[in-house]
Amino acid sequence: MPEVPPDFPRLFAEFADPSDPDQVFRVDLTWLTSRWTCIFGSGCRGIVADRPDDGCCSHGAHFSDAADERHITGRTRELGPEVWQLRGEGLAGGIAEAVPDDPDARRTRLVDGACVFLNRRGFAGGEGCALHLYALRTGVEPWTTKPEVCWQLPVRRTYETVTRADDSTYLQVNLEEYDRRGWGVGGADLDWYCSGNTEAHVGSRAVFESMAPELTELMGPAGYGELARICRDHLTRTPLLLPHPADPAHPAGPAPSGRASRRTVDLPGPVRRG
Repeated sequence: MPEVPPDFPRLFAEFADPSDPDQVFRVDLTWLTSRWTCIFGSGCRGIVADRPDDGCCSHGAHFSDAADERHITGRTRELGPEVWQLRGEGLAGGIAEAVPDDPDARRTRLVDGACVFLNRRGFAGGEGCALHLYALRTGVEPWTTKPEVCWQLPVRRTYETVTRADDSTYLQVNLEEYDRRGWGVGGADLDWYCSGNTEAHVGSRAVFESMAPELTELMGPAGYGELARICRDHLTRTPLLLPHPADPAHPAGPAPSGRASRRTVDLPGPVRRG
């Protein structure tokens, strides 16, 4: 069975943010110590059955807010035709549009059925996200060049205000697997999805390591440092408590041969991460 059901026992850890005593992180250790890795260009079948080369870019990227859109608009001016296949289309028609069924929301514009930043198959500069390719070419982290939803996926950050028994409160920051349901009602209709798919749990490193730059941005350096310590301690336990069911039989071991982690990218081949 390539994709596991979303409901299975998970192990969570909670710890105070070392940089903010009024904030507590609640983290999904089952997910963050799993061997998921992005397999765009190496077996990803996309979320729309007849568009396997799109990865998760078929519906565009929903901007988190106006600042997110402004940031990507600014980055657009830095992309040359050698990394952005649809540059002419993007500059002429714009890179953003309203979401048809939610006029208050905005997303990257769709061109011929996919995101305007998606370099199509055969593009000499590299297939996949032009913003991601630009980051790799210029030596910066992809989270600095991409919409927030794109660089965070498939980690999902949510917030809750928790009231203690003495009526004091704190902000709980949840970091979990962005499974199908994170996409909303339409998530169940995706033709293929990676986070719970055994085909994508072939990374050479655990998620907390392969996504260290993104998690550091989400949590701050001190918060990530504590997360990494907890995850490494968890991985020393044998047998591993509540491992991700999509992981290989021995999740603490190396990935199967011939499969690259999400950070081992050879240019100008396919760009990992759609």
